[in-house]
Amino acid sequence: MTDHEITLTVNGTDHELSVEPRTLLVHALRDELGYTGTNVGCETTTCGACTVHMDGEAVKSCTVLAVQADGERIETVEGLESGDDYHPIQEGFREEHGLQCGYCTPGMMMTATDLLRENPDPSREEIREGLEGNLCRCTGYQNIVNAVENAAAELDEPVADGGEVRWPGGEGE
Repeated sequence: MTDHEITLTVNGTDHELSVEPRTLLVHALRDELGYTGTNVGCETTTCGACTVHMDGEAVKSCTVLAVQADGERIETVEGLESGDDYHPIQEGFREEHGLQCGYCTPGMMMTATDLLRENPDPSREEIREGLEGNLCRCTGYQNIVNAVENAAAELDEPVADGGEVRWPGGEGE
Protein backbone atom coordinates (compact mmCIF):
# COMPACT_ATOMS: atom_id res chain seq x y z
CA MET A 1 0.00 0.00 0.00
CA THR A 2 1.19 3.47 -0.81
CA ASP A 3 1.50 5.79 2.16
CA HIS A 4 -0.19 9.18 2.14
CA GLU A 5 1.37 12.37 3.41
CA ILE A 6 -1.01 14.22 5.72
CA THR A 7 -0.91 17.19 8.04
CA LEU A 8 -2.74 17.28 11.36
CA THR A 9 -2.86 20.16 13.79
CA VAL A 10 -3.04 18.46 17.18
CA ASN A 11 -3.53 20.61 20.26
CA GLY A 12 -2.26 23.58 18.28
CA THR A 13 0.89 21.89 16.92
CA ASP A 14 1.24 21.04 13.24
CA HIS A 15 2.40 17.53 12.41
CA GLU A 16 3.27 16.08 9.03
CA LEU A 17 3.17 12.31 8.82
CA SER A 18 3.05 9.48 6.37
CA VAL A 19 0.23 6.96 6.91
CA GLU A 20 -1.23 3.97 5.15
CA PRO A 21 -4.72 4.70 3.78
CA ARG A 22 -6.25 2.26 6.31
CA THR A 23 -4.65 3.88 9.38
CA LEU A 24 -7.24 4.99 11.88
CA LEU A 25 -6.93 8.45 13.42
CA VAL A 26 -6.66 6.92 16.90
CA HIS A 27 -3.59 4.94 15.81
CA ALA A 28 -2.01 7.93 14.07
CA LEU A 29 -2.46 9.99 17.25
CA ARG A 30 -1.16 7.32 19.62
CA ASP A 31 1.41 5.39 17.62
CA GLU A 32 2.76 8.01 15.24
CA LEU A 33 2.44 11.21 17.28
CA GLY A 34 2.56 9.99 20.89
CA TYR A 35 -0.79 11.38 22.08
CA THR A 36 -1.49 8.38 24.28
CA GLY A 37 -4.30 9.99 26.27
CA THR A 38 -6.62 8.93 23.47
CA ASN A 39 -7.38 5.30 24.27
CA VAL A 40 -8.15 2.41 21.96
CA GLY A 41 -11.17 0.58 23.28
CA CYS A 42 -13.62 -1.32 21.12
CA GLU A 43 -12.70 0.07 17.66
CA THR A 44 -16.42 -0.08 16.78
CA THR A 45 -17.68 3.30 18.18
CA THR A 46 -19.35 1.55 21.09
CA CYS A 47 -17.21 2.65 24.04
CA GLY A 48 -16.10 6.24 23.27
CA ALA A 49 -12.64 5.83 24.86
CA CYS A 50 -11.08 7.25 21.68
CA THR A 51 -13.19 10.45 21.52
CA VAL A 52 -11.32 13.55 20.33
CA HIS A 53 -12.45 16.84 18.85
CA MET A 54 -12.02 17.29 15.12
CA ASP A 55 -12.56 20.89 14.08
CA GLY A 56 -14.44 21.46 17.33
CA GLU A 57 -16.78 18.46 17.12
CA ALA A 58 -16.53 15.31 19.23
CA VAL A 59 -15.71 12.28 17.06
CA LYS A 60 -14.75 8.73 17.83
CA SER A 61 -11.29 8.51 16.34
CA CYS A 62 -11.49 4.73 15.90
CA THR A 63 -13.86 5.24 12.97
CA VAL A 64 -12.09 8.13 11.28
CA LEU A 65 -9.29 7.33 8.87
CA ALA A 66 -6.22 9.47 9.40
CA VAL A 67 -6.37 10.52 5.73
CA GLN A 68 -9.91 11.84 6.34
CA ALA A 69 -8.48 14.12 9.03
CA ASP A 70 -5.82 15.59 6.72
CA GLY A 71 -5.69 19.34 7.30
CA GLU A 72 -8.06 19.20 10.29
CA ARG A 73 -7.64 20.62 13.80
CA ILE A 74 -7.59 17.79 16.35
CA GLU A 75 -7.86 18.31 20.08
CA THR A 76 -7.02 15.46 22.44
CA VAL A 77 -7.40 15.21 26.19
CA GLU A 78 -3.80 16.42 26.49
CA GLY A 79 -4.95 19.71 24.95
CA LEU A 80 -7.51 20.43 27.67
CA GLU A 81 -5.08 21.75 30.26
CA SER A 82 -3.39 25.06 29.77
CA GLY A 83 0.07 25.21 31.32
CA ASP A 84 -0.35 24.24 34.95
CA ASP A 85 -4.11 24.88 34.92
CA TYR A 86 -6.58 22.08 34.46
CA HIS A 87 -9.66 22.64 32.35
CA PRO A 88 -12.83 22.80 34.49
CA ILE A 89 -13.90 19.36 33.23
CA GLN A 90 -10.59 17.87 34.40
CA GLU A 91 -10.97 19.61 37.74
CA GLY A 92 -14.56 18.37 37.99
CA PHE A 93 -13.50 14.76 37.42
CA ARG A 94 -10.79 15.18 40.07
CA GLU A 95 -13.02 16.83 42.65
CA GLU A 96 -16.00 14.54 42.16
CA HIS A 97 -13.99 11.31 41.80
CA GLY A 98 -15.43 10.81 38.33
CA LEU A 99 -13.08 7.98 37.49
CA GLN A 100 -11.90 4.68 38.83
CA CYS A 101 -9.66 2.80 36.43
CA GLY A 102 -9.45 5.90 34.20
CA TYR A 103 -9.59 4.12 30.86
CA CYS A 104 -12.80 5.79 29.68
CA THR A 105 -11.97 9.15 31.30
CA PRO A 106 -10.24 10.90 28.35
CA GLY A 107 -13.15 10.11 26.04
CA MET A 108 -15.68 11.09 28.71
CA MET A 109 -13.90 14.41 29.20
CA MET A 110 -13.81 15.16 25.48
CA THR A 111 -17.49 14.28 25.08
CA ALA A 112 -18.39 16.32 28.17
CA THR A 113 -16.54 19.44 26.94
CA ASP A 114 -18.42 19.15 23.66
CA LEU A 115 -21.70 18.80 25.58
CA LEU A 116 -20.95 21.85 27.76
CA ARG A 117 -19.96 23.97 24.78
CA GLU A 118 -23.34 23.15 23.18
CA ASN A 119 -25.35 23.29 26.41
CA PRO A 120 -23.59 25.22 29.19
CA ASP A 121 -26.25 24.42 31.80
CA PRO A 122 -27.42 20.85 31.20
CA SER A 123 -29.78 18.98 33.50
CA ARG A 124 -28.61 15.68 34.98
CA GLU A 125 -30.74 13.89 32.37
CA GLU A 126 -29.18 15.94 29.55
CA ILE A 127 -25.71 15.06 30.87
CA ARG A 128 -26.61 11.36 30.88
CA GLU A 129 -28.00 11.63 27.35
CA GLY A 130 -24.94 13.57 26.18
CA LEU A 131 -22.62 10.87 27.49
CA GLU A 132 -24.64 7.95 26.09
CA GLY A 133 -22.00 7.04 23.51
CA ASN A 134 -19.33 6.58 26.19
CA LEU A 135 -19.16 3.48 28.35
CA CYS A 136 -17.70 3.15 31.82
CA ARG A 137 -17.48 -0.27 33.38
CA CYS A 138 -16.30 0.95 36.80
CA THR A 139 -18.12 3.99 38.16
CA GLY A 140 -21.85 3.58 37.66
CA TYR A 141 -21.80 7.09 36.12
CA GLN A 142 -23.05 8.96 39.22
CA ASN A 143 -19.73 10.67 39.90
CA ILE A 144 -19.20 11.32 36.20
CA VAL A 145 -22.51 13.18 36.05
CA ASN A 146 -21.48 15.05 39.21
CA ALA A 147 -18.16 15.94 37.56
CA VAL A 148 -19.91 17.41 34.51
CA GLU A 149 -22.27 19.38 36.77
CA ASN A 150 -19.24 20.65 38.69
CA ALA A 151 -17.57 21.77 35.45
CA ALA A 152 -20.76 23.45 34.21
CA ALA A 153 -20.97 25.43 37.46
CA GLU A 154 -17.28 26.35 37.21
CA LEU A 155 -17.65 27.45 33.59
CA ASP A 156 -20.59 29.63 34.64
CA GLU A 157 -18.34 31.54 37.05
CA PRO A 158 -16.00 34.33 35.92
CA VAL A 159 -12.40 33.21 35.53
CA ALA A 160 -10.38 34.42 38.54
CA ASP A 161 -7.56 36.07 36.60
CA GLY A 162 -9.93 37.84 34.21
CA GLY A 163 -9.05 35.54 31.33
CA GLU A 164 -11.37 33.17 29.53
CA VAL A 165 -11.81 29.45 29.79
CA ARG A 166 -9.87 27.79 27.00
CA TRP A 167 -12.24 25.57 25.06
CA PRO A 168 -10.72 22.79 22.97
CA GLY A 169 -10.51 23.83 19.35
CA GLY A 170 -9.68 27.44 20.13
CA GLU A 171 -13.01 28.84 21.27
CA GLY A 172 -12.72 31.24 24.18
CA GLU A 173 -9.07 32.09 23.61
